[in-house]
Amino acid sequence: MSRRPGQLHLNAFLMGVGHHEAAWRLPESDPHAEVDVEHYKNLARIAERGKLDSLFLADGPVLWDQVGRRPSGVLEPTVLLTALAGATERIGLIATASTTYNEPYNLARRFASLDVISGGRAGWNIVTTANLDAARNFNLDHLPTHRERYERATEFVDVSLKLWDSWDDDVVLADKASGVWGDQEKIYPPEHNGKHFRVAGALNVPRTPQGHPLLVQAGSSENGRNFAARYAEAIFTAHQTLADAQEFYDDIKRRAAEHGRDPDHVKVLPGIVPLIGATEAEARELEAELSRLIRAETALPILAELLGVDIADLRLDEELPANLPAEEEIEGAKSRRTLVVNLGRRERLTVRQIIARMGGGRGHLTFAGTPAQVADAIENWYDNGAADGFNIMPPVLPSSLTRFVDEVVPILQERGRFRTEYTGRTLREHYGLPRPANRNTTTKAAAPAALRS
Repeated sequence: MSRRPGQLHLNAFLMGVGHHEAAWRLPESDPHAEVDVEHYKNLARIAERGKLDSLFLADGPVLWDQVGRRPSGVLEPTVLLTALAGATERIGLIATASTTYNEPYNLARRFASLDVISGGRAGWNIVTTANLDAARNFNLDHLPTHRERYERATEFVDVSLKLWDSWDDDVVLADKASGVWGDQEKIYPPEHNGKHFRVAGALNVPRTPQGHPLLVQAGSSENGRNFAARYAEAIFTAHQTLADAQEFYDDIKRRAAEHGRDPDHVKVLPGIVPLIGATEAEARELEAELSRLIRAETALPILAELLGVDIADLRLDEELPANLPAEEEIEGAKSRRTLVVNLGRRERLTVRQIIARMGGGRGHLTFAGTPAQVADAIENWYDNGAADGFNIMPPVLPSSLTRFVDEVVPILQERGRFRTEYTGRTLREHYGLPRPANRNTTTKAAAPAALRS
């Protein structure tokens, strides 16, 4: 599938001192910056200077790695993004939050508050958290199955949407003369009673500037694709080849249409880790230096968990074992497991080489080259129907983000592929998405007059 040239969407995925697990070992890196709000304010301002659509923070309710491997502190993202809202004016603010280890009322309230505070710039990256250690932090002895997690996620999002629509846009009257502040008839309690949740009352935050925060999703399994096609307005995904990205893109757009949605209102943004140099050789040198700094012995347990095998089954200087568990046997991150296995099989990589490839982007596309070559790669996937834009994953922060903004973005702007100024104020406007109507108001307006009286 190819298409006419248009404008890309670019998101800055910020992670500590960089996505590469060895970035903290470089002389330029501050190994304490992952919990320094000033560090993130600086990154946010750099991204906003480049007119990027949004910032994105990953998260999970668990200590991700052994602390000997890389900086492991993670600030709660909605709290951090609230601070960044005050340090920026236009750029979108997307936080990850789990439907498995939260409750709809509290989470809907947090994101509504962020949307109000930021003037309509909030987004929620919806995840189900495929991690046994996280389950054990929440009174569980086992990881809920993949199907169970997505079943809960579906009801969770439905309840959240009801809560965000529990105020009409014009509830507030503020009539000082009559002493009436708001119109109680325009409050719509969800009165939800489902399999996983019972939520009776309306949210205590008014309907937000965007109607509700932008909904983002990052799963590519069968359950993940169905969920994304039903709810997601932006999808963060991982692919190693153009062909795989095209298949995913076409499939998601088709599924969205089957759900009665406009496929153009579902933005597909694969991740890319850009290693940028003045020359291709310089970019390759950075890639090689970062790979050299990876400690394979600390990365091996992470790979073993992803693949569903014992560490003893993996030998660093041999290819992946022939008898790996099939995807349907995995209850964790199914799509990422399949991506890594296919990469290893396709290129006949040793376990050590897979660890090096995973070190930069955990399965996302890593690209080393000049600014023009990075821009060419982005355009190629966009023009050939593999992406609506990209989730930019700087390997080293802040330097890789600065180089992307100052050296790659201007090339895309000169080619007419990316905005030179923001034209809207909300995240939805950046992505060219409409503000959703309140379902309660729509239903009320569509009801027969006799039923409304």
